[in-house]
Parts: sequence; C-alpha cells; structure tokens
Amino acid sequence: MSPTDPTTRGPATSGEEVLLRAHGLSKSFGELSVLRSIDLTVTKGEVVVLIGPSGSGKTTVLRSLNGLETPDGGTLTFAGGPDLDFSRPLPKRDRMALRDRSAMVFQQHNLFPHRTVLENVIEGPVHVQGVRRDEAVAAAEQLLDRVGLRDKRDVYPFQLSGGQQQRVGIVRALALRPSLLLFDEPTSALDPELVGEVLAVIKELADEGWTMVVVTHEVSFARAAADEVLFMDQGVIVERATPEQMFTRPQHERTRRFLDRILNPLHEPPSQ
Repeated sequence: MSPTDPTTRGPATSGEEVLLRAHGLSKSFGELSVLRSIDLTVTKGEVVVLIGPSGSGKTTVLRSLNGLETPDGGTLTFAGGPDLDFSRPLPKRDRMALRDRSAMVFQQHNLFPHRTVLENVIEGPVHVQGVRRDEAVAAAEQLLDRVGLRDKRDVYPFQLSGGQQQRVGIVRALALRPSLLLFDEPTSALDPELVGEVLAVIKELADEGWTMVVVTHEVSFARAAADEVLFMDQGVIVERATPEQMFTRPQHERTRRFLDRILNPLHEPPSQ
C-alpha cells in the first residue's frame, strides 16, 4: 500500500512540496522548559529522524505534531490546512484536524487487549473516519498480509510476540491513511532479536515514499532510511544534517559526545 500521494524520497529541494512546517514551537511543564523554539520542515516523501538523549524533547515534538500535546507557542501548518497559532487557545476541531493528518506508532504498542488484531486495526477507520466495515476489513487484511500477519487477524494481542504486536501497531496507523507517520522509538520496548523485523517494515514504508518523522536510537536504520537527521538536546535542535554528515562528521561537540556514547558504549568517559 502506497501513500495517498506518493513522491520520490530524497534530499529536500526548493521544488518539493512542503507537507508540514513548524516554527518556534515551545512547551513547558510547570517550570521545566521541554521545547524551546523548534523549527521543522518536512517535505512529502521525506524521512526525518530525531535523535538525542532521554528528556531532550523528541517525543514532545511528535506529540505536538499529532495534536496529543498542545505547545505553548509557535505555529504549525499542514499543507492545505490553516496556520495553527499556539499563542492563542487552539479550538478542539484544529487539534482533531492534526490527528486526521497524522498517525502515531508508540513504544508500547497500545493495542486494545480485549480486541482481536483485526478489530484493533479497523477501530479507527470505522468508528472515527466512518469507513464502511466491509471496506475497512478488506483494507486491514491487505495490510496485515503485507507485514506477514494475515493469519493472526483473529487472535488477541497477548498471543503475539512483541515484534508482532508492534507490526500490528504500524498496520493500525497505516489503516488511517495518514499524510504523516510518526514513530516514537518503535523498537525500544522489544527484545534485540525482534528489532530487525520491525525496522524492516518501517524501512520498506520509507522506500515506498511515506512521509515520516521517527524518534530512534537505531543508528543503522537512520543511516539507511533518513533523508535528514536532527540531534536534539535540552529542548533545542542542536544540529541537523544528512545521515552521512551526522554520523561521520558532526559539527557540534555536544553531538559528537552523544554519538560517541551511542556508537562506542564501552569507551571510558574522558577524565575531568
């Protein structure tokens, strides 16, 4: 299944269509500043990967793009939609519009335990988007087939491995036919042996031209799938670059220290 309007992936150029533009996003929880003036542009068919230490604001960026979190300031614009100004109260219809344009895959699968795989997948299309049940079932079966899980359509989540559950989570997002796919560390809760099967599905979607923003620590995936990599720390984007430059020639010392810990975890920290 391809995106509604697929485009060829590759480095963003001035001629490509911008799907999403965020400017100056800020967010605080009490006195804790989580996002500080985040600027982000995503073109159709582009894969943007966010990396950075825990607590740097990566997940809050995703939740802001999906309408699960409302920033305190800044603007956000989807192609064909209104400019959302977070300095003013955001109407509920605008928050729901964000969710209509994007779909999120979480760390912990978040499947309904009392519903079968098929029921989990068709829940959104039928009850939120108003798709006819027979059409939703047919589309769900096709999507489950493409990730190798059609024979699991009538089982419950507890009967699946962690990798299978996460693949169902991806199918559930695809069933909504979103313009933008958001992945929040989709392999962090998996056993190491199961990581590859989930990353392979996401890489295949990237190759098909789906537009994505992905939070991950999987450097090999970022190298293979990303068009742009953003390194975040303490609520700001410290550096943005192609995968080649980010992982071989990072420009900022903070980026270099983070990547050294990721790529060389057994290295002793420098003495003070």
